[in-house]
Amino acid sequence: MAARALVLVGRGRYQDRWHDDAATGFRVAQVLAGSGLEVDVRGTSPGALEGVDGVDLLAVVAGTGRTDPQHDGDDAAWAGFHARLAQLVVEEGTPLLALHQAANTFRDAPGWVPLVGGQWIDGLSMHPPIGQAVFEPVPGEDHPVLDGPVTAFDERYCLLQLEPGAQVLMTTRHEDVDHPVVWVSGGPGRVLYDALGHDPRSYDSPSRRELLRREADWLRGRADG
Repeated sequence: MAARALVLVGRGRYQDRWHDDAATGFRVAQVLAGSGLEVDVRGTSPGALEGVDGVDLLAVVAGTGRTDPQHDGDDAAWAGFHARLAQLVVEEGTPLLALHQAANTFRDAPGWVPLVGGQWIDGLSMHPPIGQAVFEPVPGEDHPVLDGPVTAFDERYCLLQLEPGAQVLMTTRHEDVDHPVVWVSGGPGRVLYDALGHDPRSYDSPSRRELLRREADWLRGRADG
């Protein structure tokens, strides 16, 4: 039986106006399927994690949208989703791949930021205009996901706030400062954050697709060196 992956894409409460999560999530699913995973794609909803059990990888492609109860349910309606999300990753050890705006999602879910290992801070975090970008491995860092620089048409997230214990693997340079964009969380289980992937154009890059494949392999314990 093929290993299974679930890609959660933002909708409603967790879909912002700057990202086409459905299109990007589809490209993520294609890459994961090419790595031999059987992939299920679901939009975020209060019941999205019902019946989810035994998945080998959870990938999150979601942001922050409207939180008014009339739009997509109140906090109580989402409590079960948040509890099951934490249970999957923290208690059951499901590997988590948090992509791009996942640094700015599930803010109402207790423990999400420490789990991911960092976050986007409104008023501080930023990115220069989207364009052809370079992302470099941290000098001297030896980790199975690393395979040289990545070039892609993408956003370069800068000034993300890291949690204690996060191990930075890749950075991008802006105004002579190296900003962390890929790291392994210091939290429980195998959790990796990857700031690349603003839209499908990022996945037109072979080096970006290879990075995603290597991340998924490492998270599943298939590339420990």
